[in-house]
Amino acid sequence: MQSAGRKAWAGSYLYAAVYILISGLVFFTAFLRLSATTPLAAACFAALLSFISAALLFSMPRGAFSSRTAAICGFAAVAALLAARVMFFDCETSDYTMFLRPWTQFFRENGGLAGLKYRLGNYNVPYLVFLALFSYVPVSELYLIKLLSVIADLFLARAIAALVLKTSGSEKRALAAFAMSLALPTVFINGAAWGQCDSIFTALALWGLFCALDAKPIRAALLFGLALAFKLQSVFILPILLPLVFSNRLKLYHLPLVPAAYLAAVSPAIIAGRDIVETLLIYLRQGEGGTGSLNYNSPSVFSLPLGITEPETARAAAIAGIAAAFLFCLALFALLFLRRNRLGDKAFLLAAFIFACGVPLLLPHMHERYFFIADCLSLALAFAMPQSAVIVPLVSFASLTGYYAYFTHSWLILPHWGFLALFTALLSSLAMLASESKT
Repeated sequence: MQSAGRKAWAGSYLYAAVYILISGLVFFTAFLRLSATTPLAAACFAALLSFISAALLFSMPRGAFSSRTAAICGFAAVAALLAARVMFFDCETSDYTMFLRPWTQFFRENGGLAGLKYRLGNYNVPYLVFLALFSYVPVSELYLIKLLSVIADLFLARAIAALVLKTSGSEKRALAAFAMSLALPTVFINGAAWGQCDSIFTALALWGLFCALDAKPIRAALLFGLALAFKLQSVFILPILLPLVFSNRLKLYHLPLVPAAYLAAVSPAIIAGRDIVETLLIYLRQGEGGTGSLNYNSPSVFSLPLGITEPETARAAAIAGIAAAFLFCLALFALLFLRRNRLGDKAFLLAAFIFACGVPLLLPHMHERYFFIADCLSLALAFAMPQSAVIVPLVSFASLTGYYAYFTHSWLILPHWGFLALFTALLSSLAMLASESKT
């Protein structure tokens, strides 16, 4: 028995070595084709991406590699999807030219990390720390920003795989989920083409959910706090904390770890000299700066042709949307509380998706990227509960309507069709939750 185990691991190490060698060469070639890179930078980027992807792939249970054909196909798919991402690294968006590049340049001109003491932009401190670190590196910040997002894609893929393994018990499904998560259109576009960082906070939030289900409550609370520190949009999944508490997956005394992790994550700016209150309340400034429209290319309820033109009517509609989201959470809390003793791992995965889909669906001022967590959770659900697979194209379709509008400044499909797709996915998941929590 021990000999068979050693043989299996030896095979994994051999696969890992081959994967690192071949993928490293592929990544090096892809990086070398970029317009503003050098052979040295290409080699460093390729080595980093190759080793990190290998480490995460081969952290999977060895049973995932029991089929040689499946393993080789999975490794090839991961390497190809990462190499394809590199081919989009030269793409510059307005978010990069108007915000990310000037912010990195600001740090370059103001002492790198020392520049964190200044009020800059409306991103929270943890991401700005990365931009400050990038300011020390004599390489295009565009490539560094996108490389960070692609690495986050890998950690996100591993989190999805962990959730699939925990909820389905299938190691092969987990490996397939790892590869497929890298192929999700919104995940691919978000980091590699757009240069956004949604994979970072989503990976942290999904790892937090996994740790809560895996009886690691301290890690779970800390990870949820870090997710919140990276992006305010993590609040779309944070309501899952309350059901985790009343089902005894977390204890009330674990919850203070969430703000503690948040405080630790923003502390570099406070240490650098920024005002403590201003640093802690940065998300209030984000709210003040994003209320000009009821909808920003999002497939939320406000994408429907409501005919709202007057400012007073728009304010009333916004308040109604916030109230509806609050009542939606209360209703879901009540359902989960009543069935708290019958909630299995799949029920919590469903509930997390329902929060991540339903809350931004009802809120005003949503952007096209705000269903990113729902996109990722839909894939985890599809592998954990194959009957839910129809949710994946529905959610991806809805998000992509907004992505298309951002990149082309036009509508291929009007956004209210995205709302209808999301609403259908939400109703389906609610029906599955009601059925799942009965068993």
